[in-house]
Amino acid sequence: MIAKNKLDQSFGPVGSMAGIIIFIAGLYVTCFVSLTGLILLLTGAFVGFTSTSAVIDYEKKRVKLSNNFFGIIKLGHWITIDSKMKIGIKKSNSVWRAYSRSNRDLNISEMDFRLILYDSSEEQIMALQKTDSVDSAKLAGDVLCQQLGLSLI
Repeated sequence: MIAKNKLDQSFGPVGSMAGIIIFIAGLYVTCFVSLTGLILLLTGAFVGFTSTSAVIDYEKKRVKLSNNFFGIIKLGHWITIDSKMKIGIKKSNSVWRAYSRSNRDLNISEMDFRLILYDSSEEQIMALQKTDSVDSAKLAGDVLCQQLGLSLI
């Protein structure tokens, strides 16, 4: 069984929304058979739909941090899970900042908890899953540890 956990948008929430608007504008302009429409379409699709995700293969005991370009092209390499690896919970505070033309800033803060895969010397390898609370992170961590045969830090 393979699980896919979406982690982040590469350009943040403001950049992704702007990309989707550019994508829609590109669709409209492409109706008039214009090269500009195709450029807007490709740029908007790249900015609006590019994201990162973690892919977990429970049967083969391996994980992959995947960059999803245009939302469909998935690139990344598989990491085989060793029995000495551990899973931990880490609090993540992300702040996305955008500036308007009138020099006003828009700050969007996201606080979540992430399940992190650690190697044998307890160095971070990658994030496996994103949750909203500590309790749900502990429950998801217990399930992951049980299915992958690892211990929780």
